[in-house]
Amino acid sequence: MANFFQTIFIKNSKLNVNQLIVKKTVISFFFFFVLAGAAIGGWKWLRHQPATADGASKPIRNVLNTNEAIFKGLLSNTHLTKEYPVSAAVKKARVNGDIGMKTPFDPAKWQMYVVKKNGDTLKLRLEDIKKLPKTEVIFNFKCIEGWSQITRWGGVKFSDFIKAYGLHDEMGMKYVGLSTPDKEYYVGIDMPSAMHPQTLLCYELNGEPLPVNQGYPLRLIIPVKYGIKSLKRIGTMIFDDQRPPDFWAKKGYDYFSGL
Repeated sequence: MANFFQTIFIKNSKLNVNQLIVKKTVISFFFFFVLAGAAIGGWKWLRHQPATADGASKPIRNVLNTNEAIFKGLLSNTHLTKEYPVSAAVKKARVNGDIGMKTPFDPAKWQMYVVKKNGDTLKLRLEDIKKLPKTEVIFNFKCIEGWSQITRWGGVKFSDFIKAYGLHDEMGMKYVGLSTPDKEYYVGIDMPSAMHPQTLLCYELNGEPLPVNQGYPLRLIIPVKYGIKSLKRIGTMIFDDQRPPDFWAKKGYDYFSGL
């Protein structure tokens, strides 16, 4: 090996500067085209792989499932998202999408429908939520679009809500499904993430009622996941042992979406 590098050094030492530049340029282009060809070939191969039921190619879904298994293993009630002082929160929180928010909506008629395991339905108003102990969480809200903001949210712990309304059988199920009143946006949340101590049924932003474009009167805030799971304007809540439909997972995104 030493003799090999010595030979290369001797050969290069006999070249002038321009010759060295030309030689290195040729080598660089060679490796560029080799890697570009490999990338294009890999992309073509990926596109021709069979798709899963949600439309994602099987290799991509396998990678996402592996990520989910890793993040699920890290999740626990003692594994908390970092929180910040009030002074660190932005004054105006960015809106991460408006799907499910475009249908005409009368706040005075809003109710949250909670479908129980036995088929009964609770119909709750905002005052039914606000009478429970209030909690705030100030954390770095992260969007799959690549941006993040430190934001301040107030509401009721999901776990406190479950216990206050006697949803003990429902708590034993594997998933929670949430949808907007118009059913245009919907998410599925694994129960351990829903019951995490930082997960809120949220009705305040920066100490004030939620703005309409942030999900007034009630939304989910779940710091242990990307913002796509923090559904705005909750209309219906269900519980299931099978994965409820999830808007972005149907388009090939990670169902768990954990951080």
